[in-house]
Amino acid sequence: MFFVDTLETEGLGNRSYLAGGARAAVVVDPPRDIDRVIAEAARRGVRIVAVAETHVHNDYVTGGLELARLTGARYLVPAGADVAFARVPVTDGDVEPVDERLVLRAVATPGHTPHHTSYVLEEQGRAVAAFTGGSLLIGGVGRPDLVEPRLTESLARAQYASVHRLAGELDDAVRVLPTHGFGSFCSAGQAGATSGTIGTEKASNPALVRDVDTFVRDLLAGLEDVPAYYAHMGPANAAGPAPVDLTPPRRADAAEIERRLAAGEWVVDLRSRVAFAAGHVTGSVNFEVDGRPAVHLAWMIPWGRPVTLLGESAEQIARAQRELTRVGIDRPAAAAVGGPADWLAEGAEPGSFPRAVFADLAAARRRGADPVVLDVRRDSERAGGWIEGSVHVPVHQIHRRLEDVPDGTVWVHCAGGMRAAIAASVLAAAGRAVVAVDDGYAAAAEAGLTLVAPSGD
Repeated sequence: MFFVDTLETEGLGNRSYLAGGARAAVVVDPPRDIDRVIAEAARRGVRIVAVAETHVHNDYVTGGLELARLTGARYLVPAGADVAFARVPVTDGDVEPVDERLVLRAVATPGHTPHHTSYVLEEQGRAVAAFTGGSLLIGGVGRPDLVEPRLTESLARAQYASVHRLAGELDDAVRVLPTHGFGSFCSAGQAGATSGTIGTEKASNPALVRDVDTFVRDLLAGLEDVPAYYAHMGPANAAGPAPVDLTPPRRADAAEIERRLAAGEWVVDLRSRVAFAAGHVTGSVNFEVDGRPAVHLAWMIPWGRPVTLLGESAEQIARAQRELTRVGIDRPAAAAVGGPADWLAEGAEPGSFPRAVFADLAAARRRGADPVVLDVRRDSERAGGWIEGSVHVPVHQIHRRLEDVPDGTVWVHCAGGMRAAIAASVLAAAGRAVVAVDDGYAAAAEAGLTLVAPSGD
C-alpha cells in the first residue's frame, strides 16, 4: 500500500510531498529546510531513494540538491532545465522505481516554465496520484509570466494544453497534488479548496471548463505583481543552493542595534503589531512572526542588505530565521531577545504610534478632520472598491514610494491589519506620523465610510 505525506510551508503557500511504500520513498519539490523531510521519512521508517523537482522554482530555494546528497538519492530534474550541477535529467515518459510496487512516471507539462514536468505515482501500473507542481493546481494553474515576458502568452497556451493532457490521460479518481496554490504568488488566482482530484478539477478548474482563448485572456488579465525576490530564486536554484545553516545568530546589544540602524541596515521587530505600536526601537520595522515575514520582508528589502532580528523569545527568532532561509535570506547579521527596554541605546526614547479601527476614522472625518487615508492592499483588492479619498500604494511598494504619500498624519489600512502595520512601521521609521488601522475592511462600510465602487457608482 502506498502513502503520500504532505509537508506544508504555509508562509509561502507551498507544499512538498513524501510518497512511497513499506521501505522506500520519493520526495517531490522539497523545501529548503530539509530536516523536516528527513524527520518525516524517519517517522515512516522509509529510505529516500529519489528526489524529484517539477521545475526550477521561482518562489523559494529548494533543498533538493542537499537532500539528495545527504541521502544518496537520485536527483530528478527536468532535462530542459539549465542547471550547474549533476542530476538525473528527466524527459517525458521516464519511469523511476520507488518501492516494490511503486514507480514515478514523468509527464512533460510545460506552461509554468518551459521545462515543467509533472510526476504520476503508479501502483502496480495504476495511477494513484499526480504531483503537478506549478501546472494543474487546485482550482487554477501556475502563472506563466515568471520566466520571460515575451514567452508569457505562449506559456499560457502551453499551460492550457498541459492541463488538458493530465485530465485526458488520468482517471477521475487520481489525486491532484500541486506544489503551489495555497496562498503562493506562483499561483494564477486563488481557489478556496485545498484538495482535489482529476474529476473535481474537470468540473470546475478554469483551464478545463473554458476554451483556450477565453482561458488565456482571463489568465493574463488576472496576473499581479511578481514579488521582487523571485528574481533571485531561479538563479539560486539553477546554481545549486548551499546547505542551510539554522544555528542561532550572534546576539546584538543595544549599541550594536543603534549602529546597524545608523548604517542603513534593516532591524526587523518580529513581535505582534499591537506590541510594536505600543513601543519599539525607532527606525525598526515590524514584520510580525505570525504573519508572512518571509514573503513581505523578502519582497521589500534591498537584496543583500543585512538583517537584524528582534524578538520576544529565541523561538520567535528561530521561526523567522527558518522562514527567511526558504527565500534565500540565509543568515541574520545579528539578533536580540527581549523588548524595547533591552534594545534601546542609553538615553533613547522608544517610538510608538496609535492603532485604530474604521469607526475611529469615520469619527475623525465627522469631526471635520481631513486625514490622509492610505490603502496598502494589492491592486486586485483595490479593484473591488476603496474608501473615498484614499491614496493607494501597495505595501510592497511603500518603502520606495514614500514621496507619494501626502503630508499629514497617515491612517494606514489593508484588508485585516497585518500589512497596514508593516506599512505604518516603514512610514514611522521615515519620520511620518501614522495611525495603523487594525480592522477588517468590511467594517469600513459598517462604520459609515463612503466606499467607491469600481464602476464609479
